[in-house]
Amino acid sequence: MPIHIIIDGYNLIRQSATLSALDQQDIMLGREALVAQLATYRKIKSHRITVVFDARHSPLFSQQNDRHQGIAIRFSRRGESADDVIKRMAREEREKALVVSSDREIVNFAALCGAATISAPQFEDKIAMAIQVERHAGAGENDSGRVPRIKKKGPSHRLSKKLRRNRMKIKKL
Repeated sequence: MPIHIIIDGYNLIRQSATLSALDQQDIMLGREALVAQLATYRKIKSHRITVVFDARHSPLFSQQNDRHQGIAIRFSRRGESADDVIKRMAREEREKALVVSSDREIVNFAALCGAATISAPQFEDKIAMAIQVERHAGAGENDSGRVPRIKKKGPSHRLSKKLRRNRMKIKKL
């Protein structure tokens, strides 16, 4: 089942040390850097990605919906917040969605709708790790070729179905 990653754009930018520094210089720089990172990530993992931004910070003549390097970019309508757009998308996508935000209200709403959630810093770490692994693999450096064996021991301590689904979606990142 393909995952649709729905990102609270400004939340992720402001939670990131590098992106927030660019955002403080110019809000457009932060957005462009985020989209560039996501485009690189999308080349590695072919998930559908949508970034949602508040319209009040949008360029004057920006379209409400845009696509750049395979990343869908949505600005909320005037009088509507990005949170409302993310909640609507989570309600429509349900189990197919993975919502990236550190906003507790959005996270709780998405979880109630059946969508998986991940915090902005955790997602940024996943992106950085995927890019680093891809670069490492692309350099042609192999370890000894040894494949670690994982053997389960002891009784099964199974998580709830909801938590297992959430973990499976996050593992796909």
